Amino acid sequence: MITNLLRAERIKLFSTRAPWWCLALAFAAPLGFTALFFALAGPEIPPTVGNTQLASGNGRTVLVVLAILATASEFNWGTIRLTFQAVPSRVPALLAKVVVVGAVGAGLGLLVGFGSWGLATLVNPDADLALRSGAEWRSVLGQSLVFLLAAVAGVGVALLLRSVAFALTVVLVWTQVLEGVVILIPGAGKHIYQWMPFHAADQFVGAGGLGAGTLQLPPAPLGPWGYLGYFAAVCVALFVAGVITTARRDA
Repeated sequence: MITNLLRAERIKLFSTRAPWWCLALAFAAPLGFTALFFALAGPEIPPTVGNTQLASGNGRTVLVVLAILATASEFNWGTIRLTFQAVPSRVPALLAKVVVVGAVGAGLGLLVGFGSWGLATLVNPDADLALRSGAEWRSVLGQSLVFLLAAVAGVGVALLLRSVAFALTVVLVWTQVLEGVVILIPGAGKHIYQWMPFHAADQFVGAGGLGAGTLQLPPAPLGPWGYLGYFAAVCVALFVAGVITTARRDA
């Protein structure tokens, strides 16, 4: 049964063009920005491994959009009712969906991480971007974990809101506006910003290195792995809340 559910979710995910366009954009946007960044950045911005991942958030946001489209569109079109008729307990079907979307996210994160790093080494061959330390490997390889968790969060938000338009609005406002604006709150803004979920993801992979200097952030309250745990807790909580809500409400 599990194998059939996973196969069904894979077929549903890739049966339209939207996921393919999202994946292409989620891969191309970070790499394009990375190429421009390393080609045009002046000497005041150090060419580090962490800085090769500065644009990964763009791909991560597009992946969340993909997860929302893959989930909320089933409620919009009513196809989720057919799924729940085949799987009355609902939870296994939702777990299969998050496994498939999460696996796609993990693979995409791996491509974005190594692709951005590899492209940076080609654009700026004189820079020392060798992967020697654990922190440098975490910056590149860790994108797989971050993207996987972002996909889980996207599915959770879609299950909670059940509307493509509403879910996309919430996610885009949060990632593109709120997390950047909260830092402007006098006094407490910089401390609140330290607990923004996607800022936490950037701290894990070391892609927020420029922010601490330019924005004069206070010392981080957590280390890289602590930030990963925090980001994972937020993403999993969203998904669990979405599963509980979906299991209790009419489709």
